[in-house]
Amino acid sequence: MTDAAPPRRIWLCADDYGISPGVNRAIRDLIERGRLNATSVMMVGGAIGRDEARALEAAAAGSPRCAIGLHVTLTAPFSPLTMHFRPLDGGMFLPFPKLLRAGLLRRLDPEMVHAELVVQLAAFDDLFGRAPDFVDGHQHAQLFPGVRDAFLAAVRQSAPGAWVRQGGRNLPLARRLGAPKALVLDVLSAQFRRRAARAGIAFNPAFAGAYDFSAQPDFGVLMRQFLEALPADGLVMCHPGFVDDLLVSLDPLTVQREHEHAFLGGEQFPELLAANRVTLG
Repeated sequence: MTDAAPPRRIWLCADDYGISPGVNRAIRDLIERGRLNATSVMMVGGAIGRDEARALEAAAAGSPRCAIGLHVTLTAPFSPLTMHFRPLDGGMFLPFPKLLRAGLLRRLDPEMVHAELVVQLAAFDDLFGRAPDFVDGHQHAQLFPGVRDAFLAAVRQSAPGAWVRQGGRNLPLARRLGAPKALVLDVLSAQFRRRAARAGIAFNPAFAGAYDFSAQPDFGVLMRQFLEALPADGLVMCHPGFVDDLLVSLDPLTVQREHEHAFLGGEQFPELLAANRVTLG
């Protein structure tokens, strides 16, 4: 009789560190308790600076395998760090649908996108004293046509040791069709993976975590689905947070963040990991 297979180690990544104090506090709480092992930082967020960076590093100090990445941001209501970035909408990046449309129609200037991403990478390096462990994108902008090549070039130039996040699932086609949002990510990620592989940049082998935030579903049920068939080094995206006025002014995803934090910080989550033979350690 052979021994059972060892647990699969996955990445559980909280997006949006730096968007607001309440989100920052919730993410640090879960990292300190070993309930997250990755977070990505918005350098254009409303609550990022030396103090918030040091607090994050202190939270991660007890979990040496916790990764801190850059959450590249190219969509409204945030504004670019570079002076001449275009196109803009009232001084801000384009909203998500307009950015995707501009990419599909080849209306984005790759040099401007590249310059903005290099500056966001440099801002991370200045704040943390090092390059990010990985790089992903707010609202999955790194996967968009017109962005992805500039994104990969900027990572290779400024953070050559970092891996990048792709958003494709590792599921049979029949199981993908019931989730339209995740299916779009599957399609966009296929090209992204090919380009990353050609550039010699590592990426996560599978992704989970996309769902309809407006429906406010049971996050525990969703997490059970996310963990099914997720391979070692697969990544689950999450958005834990505490709602505050700044978050409400910047992002439509509010109360559901508190539901995510409550589940990830509760007693059912470690039991779910153990039942699926998954570890974050």
